[in-house]
Amino acid sequence: MALSNTQYNEIMHEYEIIQQENRADLEKRREYVYEHVPGYKELADSISKISVEFEISRLNGKKTDSAFLHDKLEDIRARQRILLHDAGLSENYLLPKYNCPDCKDTGYIGNKKCHCFNQRVVSMLYAQSHLQVLTRENNFKKLTEAYYTGEHLDHFRKAKQISINFIKNFDSTYQNLLFHGTVGTGKSFLSICIAKEVLDRGHSVVYYSSCDLFRKLTDFYYDFNKKTELANLCENIYNCELLIIDDLGTEISNAFVLAQLFTICNERELLKRSTIISTNLSLKEIQNRYHDRIFSRLAKNFQLLRLSGPDIRMQMAKKQN
Repeated sequence: MALSNTQYNEIMHEYEIIQQENRADLEKRREYVYEHVPGYKELADSISKISVEFEISRLNGKKTDSAFLHDKLEDIRARQRILLHDAGLSENYLLPKYNCPDCKDTGYIGNKKCHCFNQRVVSMLYAQSHLQVLTRENNFKKLTEAYYTGEHLDHFRKAKQISINFIKNFDSTYQNLLFHGTVGTGKSFLSICIAKEVLDRGHSVVYYSSCDLFRKLTDFYYDFNKKTELANLCENIYNCELLIIDDLGTEISNAFVLAQLFTICNERELLKRSTIISTNLSLKEIQNRYHDRIFSRLAKNFQLLRLSGPDIRMQMAKKQN
């Protein structure tokens, strides 16, 4: 699971809070029983007294019969259960309660992370990715060939298969994808489909539209009071396991933006962190806009996938009307 130390500690702190709350709840139930079920507290005290006396005798070298102790304690517990039943309470009323019975709210089963821990990781990664809302509507279950024909369908099928392989080999292979082509042909949709699958496998994904990403970088870079925010943003976009830059070409283009894009590509190449870029620009337009230094990196390090055809959003709108 892709967690920073801070994120891991945050999850473990959640477990500590859950444990404290459940201990407090158990103590309230115990106080209720002691107050409203006559004789129960005396039986509980006798269990403690008998156990202590048995242990002292054992430590003093006296011969002890553990089976006799077990039977004696079980008899007391049976009487306690009867008292609870007569008071209209479950015999399990004073047993600890857990949000996750499997790990008893520790996050671990032995040395292995519990399923509830892994789910917390996924939820945290979703929150970090900016994709909670987008992945509800953009996923492989809703991916369809219905809007493609001819060579457009061939392009789509190729992109879909490569996307599936990207997900399948994500743990073992460093790879980058660049979806390019005309407006409304499913580039962003396919990128988010991939992001959902990668997130659900517990990997860190960060998603930005190109416009938002470079606006944030510009704002933070030129504001002295935002140096911490700038450092955190760079940490995320350089080190996350999958970075998605959507709609490249919609940002304001200037020397700063070009330098930042080059740095992002370079840093992630050095770290072998996967990147997906989508753009409505043609390859020639990418080369003209971002110059050879950036274009050559994209052409060398990214698998270039063209999606084409009529605007799917327009087709859907026509069907609805």
